[in-house]
Amino acid sequence: PNLLRLLPQHSQQLKHAARLAPAPCRWNSGLPMNIGVLFVPQQEAWVVERMGKFHRILEPGLNFLIPLLDRIRYVQSLKEIVINVPEQSAVTLDNVTLQIDGVLYLRVMDPYKASYGVEDPEYAVTQLAQTTMRSELGKLSLDRVFRERESLNASIVDAINQASDCWGIRCLRYEIKDIHVPPRVKESMQMQVEAERRKRATVLESEGTRESAINVAEGQKQAQILASEAEKAEQINKAAGEANAMLVKARAKAEAIQLLAAALAQQHGNAAASLSVAEQYVSAFSKIAKDSNTVLLPANTGDVTNMVAQALGIYTTLTKPQAVKTQDEMSQTHEDSQPPATEVLKAEQGSSS
Repeated sequence: PNLLRLLPQHSQQLKHAARLAPAPCRWNSGLPMNIGVLFVPQQEAWVVERMGKFHRILEPGLNFLIPLLDRIRYVQSLKEIVINVPEQSAVTLDNVTLQIDGVLYLRVMDPYKASYGVEDPEYAVTQLAQTTMRSELGKLSLDRVFRERESLNASIVDAINQASDCWGIRCLRYEIKDIHVPPRVKESMQMQVEAERRKRATVLESEGTRESAINVAEGQKQAQILASEAEKAEQINKAAGEANAMLVKARAKAEAIQLLAAALAQQHGNAAASLSVAEQYVSAFSKIAKDSNTVLLPANTGDVTNMVAQALGIYTTLTKPQAVKTQDEMSQTHEDSQPPATEVLKAEQGSSS
């Protein structure tokens, strides 16, 4: 009961002491008051001092403290904290001034170091991120700043972690939100981009023209090859056809000659042959005037009898050796029955006249 009566007085004294000497608070608006029984929320660490000296860190859950002797000095949040890094100016390797802002993600790993290692961890980490950003940008040119943003972020995180290890804070990542380029430099970059795009367009157009010319040449080459192969095949087929036609004509002519020879060997065959030659001789003279304006005629053209006699004489002269051979080969019975060739010729001349 005495303790309960003293609690309101002690609480008023604690409030008055807090007003006189406010404790630094990182991410909370106020410090909890020691009433002996305390409930620490999850993901928070309360740093307790006993008679001005560090005593212990309260874990989440139920905790007991001695009033007046123990005092909650710092409240640290163990959650991931997001800090907005203000916009700053930095000079690149090629002397271009940039305006860069970013976002910093960090977490308290050791509440003791975060409470006693540095006075204001948020301000310290923010200043460290800004200075590291300036130093890293001074190592890169303007073109590399845009291409190597990921490597730049990683370098800033490594530099912050090396310096903030003794503060009990770990930087998880750093992201650049925006990069502002001077207007003149921006115009130059736009001109460079346009020139680069025109160059690519020209190169692509030339490559397209080259590919088109190559394709046309290849097509013409293939067309010529196919045309030559087709002409070759046509000539081969034509030659084969002509050869086959010549063979067929030769076989037909040979068969005709054989049939003619067989017909001449029969009875009265020479007379029939003489008649056929005379008819062809006469018809040949009738066609001469139709084929050409210049006609060569013998002197006795009007004497048809003489012309036929000349044709039969030519035929008789050509067939005389063959007639001698056939007479030797023929049997004696055929020689008796068949009349002489001279008589046949005389009879044919008489009949034609």
